Amino acid sequence: MGIHEDPDVTRQQFDVADAAPLLLDVHGAVTSWTPDAARVLGYPASEAVGTSAVELLTPEDAAHVPELAERCRTNAGWIGLLTARHRDGHPVRLMVRIVLTPEPRGQDRWLVLLQELGRAHGWDMSRGILERMVSQSQVGMAIVDTDLRYVWSNPALARFGGGAPYERLGKRLADVQPGLDAEEYETRMRRVLKTGEPVIAFETVGRVRAAPHRETSYSLSFTRLEDDDGHPVGVFYTVEDISERHRARRRLALLDQAGQRMGRSLDVRRTAQELADVSVPGLADFVTVDLLEAVLHGMEPPPGPLGEHDLASLRRSGHQSTKGGVPEAAVDIGAPTSYVAGSPPIRCLTGGGSCREERLDPSARQWAETRPHERRATFREHGLHSAMIVPIRARGITLGVATFFRRERQEAFCAEDLSLAEDLVARAAVCIDNARRYTREREAALVLQRNLLPHRLPDQDAVTVAACYRPADELTGLGGDWYDVIPLSGARVALVVGEVPGHGIDAAAAMGQLRTAVRTLADLDLSPEEVLAHLDDLVAQAAREESTEAGAQAAGGRRTVGARCLYAVYDPVSGRSAMASAGHPVPALIDPEGDVTFTELPIGPPLGVGGPPFEAVELDLPEGTTIALYTDGLLTANGDKDTDPGTARGHLRRQLERFDPSLDRKCRAVVDELVPGRPDDDAALLMARTRRLGPERVAAWDLPTDPAVVAEARRASSRQLAAWGLDELAFTTELVVSELVTNAMRHAIGPIRLRLILERSLICEVFDGRATAPHPRHPKTTDEGGRGLLLISQFTQRWGTRYLPEGKVIWAEQPLTEPAA
Repeated sequence: MGIHEDPDVTRQQFDVADAAPLLLDVHGAVTSWTPDAARVLGYPASEAVGTSAVELLTPEDAAHVPELAERCRTNAGWIGLLTARHRDGHPVRLMVRIVLTPEPRGQDRWLVLLQELGRAHGWDMSRGILERMVSQSQVGMAIVDTDLRYVWSNPALARFGGGAPYERLGKRLADVQPGLDAEEYETRMRRVLKTGEPVIAFETVGRVRAAPHRETSYSLSFTRLEDDDGHPVGVFYTVEDISERHRARRRLALLDQAGQRMGRSLDVRRTAQELADVSVPGLADFVTVDLLEAVLHGMEPPPGPLGEHDLASLRRSGHQSTKGGVPEAAVDIGAPTSYVAGSPPIRCLTGGGSCREERLDPSARQWAETRPHERRATFREHGLHSAMIVPIRARGITLGVATFFRRERQEAFCAEDLSLAEDLVARAAVCIDNARRYTREREAALVLQRNLLPHRLPDQDAVTVAACYRPADELTGLGGDWYDVIPLSGARVALVVGEVPGHGIDAAAAMGQLRTAVRTLADLDLSPEEVLAHLDDLVAQAAREESTEAGAQAAGGRRTVGARCLYAVYDPVSGRSAMASAGHPVPALIDPEGDVTFTELPIGPPLGVGGPPFEAVELDLPEGTTIALYTDGLLTANGDKDTDPGTARGHLRRQLERFDPSLDRKCRAVVDELVPGRPDDDAALLMARTRRLGPERVAAWDLPTDPAVVAEARRASSRQLAAWGLDELAFTTELVVSELVTNAMRHAIGPIRLRLILERSLICEVFDGRATAPHPRHPKTTDEGGRGLLLISQFTQRWGTRYLPEGKVIWAEQPLTEPAA
């Protein structure tokens, strides 16, 4: 392999600790051979002594011996690499040092030191270089014996406390670093001594004498030292200060935790509290978050820093402490917050920048004003010694202020801590601002929806009604569910429940359109399937209009295609109910004994999507039967969209079976039990308990088609009014009966039937078998007839026509001047 000589090697001191020596005469013959040389090359002394050193080398290196001899004579020695031949023939790579040894009688000799490279760790480093490397290293190093007492350490270890290397000798770790958990470290070192398994990069946090007020993080490694026979003689350990790396990891972990915990809801107050929760104890020991009252209500403060007039509207929105109950807080959550004039929070709010109070004046009063009857505590009383104040700003708008205090940790807040606090507050500010804007939109949608839903359920005698509505949570957005109770002619009532796809203001507005359309169709006294058919046509036509650009702009993008609706009509006179569904869940019926069944109602297609015609069913309902109409938000038990429909119905059935004499309480209890506090979808429940109008409140007469019976009809109606105690309505009623019966006899066909119903108004109905509708006219002064319906419209509260499969009913209502007996 040739002779290798490093110029730096020749200037190094050869380490003879493990070298194998031998002697050569001036001619290069071996004159003395040692056991170590025999161990390295395998030759016994009897074979090596007298042999030329050239014969011990490989042919390649032997060719360079003359050159090597000249260098030795010139420099009185040489250091380098040679390759020798082992006795068994394999090459042995050696580090060789040749030194001239003058003799008194002129018989100079050469001392040769051999060191096998395979066993010489760091062969090219002298002891001096290795010592300088250890002494100049920034990594603390030490060796302890089997009793864990120091026998050596480098100067770098003194930077961690415990004194200089000579001061550690013979002492144990607990003697030189009482602030550390020495017992834990020594336990690990004993395990290394026992097992021989090293401990690599063990991290720990503590306080040392060199930095008693600052937490320091270390990385330690322990390795067992052994003698030539493999017996443990001690432990070599290294220690490195990784405090910066540890703090950086902790900052990143805290930011990651903040990203996961903050802003998961669109609730301003919750997000403010999440900021305080995330910051304790990872960054601070006590945190307060104060927001402007306008922000809490979704309004937008003016851009830029706050003025003096804005500071009066701060409210405590969140706080947290390492102590239970947050004893440091001067005000409660939700209470107004007032800061002392000129205090750091005021300066940050008016200036728009953060500030850091590295050391608080222990005797100074806290910045927040307390209640009038309470004394403001000092920072010393709560142990607070360092603070940071960060304004909460987003999109150039100041939303509030966050303050951070330290108590347990003795080190003051540093610039890196302030940077971390600003990062946390910046993330929270974006979430708070998003929640603020959502709050504004949600409040607008809720106001719109509240205005579009019934403000109160109308008075009527057909059913006892209760309703409960639970809007969707802030993440999903307000939906378009609705319910309605519509009084109809003949003391009947329409029960409606429906929902519009989508969420937000658009869904609420679309819901309002559909509710208005349903009420309009209900006034026409159409059957349930006809109401849904007309509603379906309206939705389909609106969708076609929205498909054009002008129509879409006019409609504001509000589409009702896919909306679902259930329409039911109940007649308290007959006790019958007719109902039809457009893609809506069937209602539940609770009989007077409390048993619950679901109606076998054919469910038609949702509105506007096309499909088969809608079908209605008629049911005979005993008095006291409760009809429960609901949206599918009530069926998704606990907000789980994947719940099996049968299972969901089972949950609803069990809740409806629970007895409660109060329909209002029962309605709310069902919603509270089945719908979570913040559901994914709106949920509405409308419950109607049926009543019956007894025979004493209904009078009916079948009339032949003979004009002479008109007078008898008037007299019969007057006798009935006298029985009801409504004599004051006799004149108007006789007029209405006379005109309606006469009109039926002149223009209708088939049987004629007169019926009076006493409800919250007096209802007069005349049935005939003709489908044509009468129309009021304004006759000329010379006309002899045509004034009947015009007079009826003037003397009654309202009138109209209701069509039946076998004919029509013309009806008129009069208000009751006195309550019925």
